[in-house]
Amino acid sequence: MTQALRRGESRTALALLAALALPALSRTARASEHVQPFEPVGFLIHTNYHGWTNSILLSNGRVEAVIVPAIGRVMQFRLAGEADGPFWENAAMAGKAPDPAATEWGNFGGDKTWPAPQSDWPKLTPRAWPPPVAFDSMPVEVKEDGFVVQLISAVDPHYGIRVLREIRLDLDRPIMTIATTYHNVGGQPSRVGVWIITQVKDPVVAVASLPDFFRFRDGYNRQSDEPPADLKAEGGLLSLTRDPKAPHKIGTEAGALFWVGKDAVMRIDSPREIFGNYPDDGCSAEIYTNPDPLPYVELEMLGPLKKMVAGDKLTSRSTYTLLRRTEADPELEVRKLISH
Repeated sequence: MTQALRRGESRTALALLAALALPALSRTARASEHVQPFEPVGFLIHTNYHGWTNSILLSNGRVEAVIVPAIGRVMQFRLAGEADGPFWENAAMAGKAPDPAATEWGNFGGDKTWPAPQSDWPKLTPRAWPPPVAFDSMPVEVKEDGFVVQLISAVDPHYGIRVLREIRLDLDRPIMTIATTYHNVGGQPSRVGVWIITQVKDPVVAVASLPDFFRFRDGYNRQSDEPPADLKAEGGLLSLTRDPKAPHKIGTEAGALFWVGKDAVMRIDSPREIFGNYPDDGCSAEIYTNPDPLPYVELEMLGPLKKMVAGDKLTSRSTYTLLRRTEADPELEVRKLISH
């Protein structure tokens, strides 16, 4: 069943749409002596999202994902019934089509994937920037299987890789999982890693959870001329804020990154492989902060590099947990989420 859903509609309206879309509904209940019963209303509907037709709203009653096949991105992840969420969206690009021939990057926002390492792009493609076309600037095919949405890219003309992204929500928890698979369907052998880039709104603070032992001095790898002025690494956490005047980027060996907003907190997990060979001098997680006038931060998870030949597949999974804030202190909020 197709419905038009626009930003700002209430949770009551969403529930009504779900009730109307009976073939697409799933209801579950979980209760015990110590757990308050919760009966989520799950639904999947098609919508026009900021001018992109045939977009998808996926909900489990706790959180919602907005998926836009026209630009190959998960554009938003938000608490159910909320008008907005932590993902940054470039309003200037709303409704526009990607252009693989463009010489300037079409920065839409949202969550996407590029092949790592970036330093190999000019070796395999005619340009060092913008990113390889099938990964970033082409529409994708979409398939739906119940409450699981698959985005299937074209084969990149230079890497020979097709990307499959499978997006699903937990049955009754505020968690989204995205499994990203690279399939070399006939390209030349190449060393590739799955790189997930999630653009988020300017946070109160961005945080990486550091391992007990790390190779980098001070716990991080500097990837820009200067680190952020307020960068702090102590007690197993690395934290920073966005500098409105200059870009900054750091890399870490983290397996979890955190966005702390004014009213909500989001955790992104992609556990690091113990013996993995990671790009960018061994980084499995990176944080980039963009200056004004585009006030966003990138939380980036990187998988280990693998030599891929024709027929090979490489998969990386990321989980996104979104909760309302309960602590006034951002660091305490992150530590509380880590302990759970």
